[in-house]
Amino acid sequence: MEKQDGRKTAEVRLDDPWYEALASDWGEPDGSGPPSAPAAPGSAADRTADSDADSDIYLRVQRSAAFQEVRGRYRRFVIPASLAFFLWYFAYVVAATTAPELMARPVVGAVNVAMVAGLGQFLSTFLLAWAYARHARLRRDRAALELRWAVFDQEQARETSGRAR
Repeated sequence: MEKQDGRKTAEVRLDDPWYEALASDWGEPDGSGPPSAPAAPGSAADRTADSDADSDIYLRVQRSAAFQEVRGRYRRFVIPASLAFFLWYFAYVVAATTAPELMARPVVGAVNVAMVAGLGQFLSTFLLAWAYARHARLRRDRAALELRWAVFDQEQARETSGRAR
């Protein structure tokens, strides 16, 4: 979807405004790369003031309730999931070193408890990656993209008002 003028603000825009944007002064040193953003007009003090205004936007975003909610959702998933995974991993290592008779117990034919638990490590890694991607898609991506659009709109408004001066 494209961002269009006159759209309802309640609609969700799924495209990313900065997906292919380059940071200022990026590109190839020989000038063969994409054009850089023009330098801010005026003296070094003006450029410092513009830089401060840029950082103010991001500081306001960082302090915003929407950003804190996105970060909170991230932490509420990642911290418990990481702890559970590391506990499972260390339980496997501890069991392998302290209870070799348990780990050597056959389950089916030549397959023993250690092999099943080792394969469980691989399975749990893939399950955790799937759960993380699903959680991000369902609980964080939309809110983060809306926040990104809000910052992009603020940046566009600031640039427009800066040109009008």
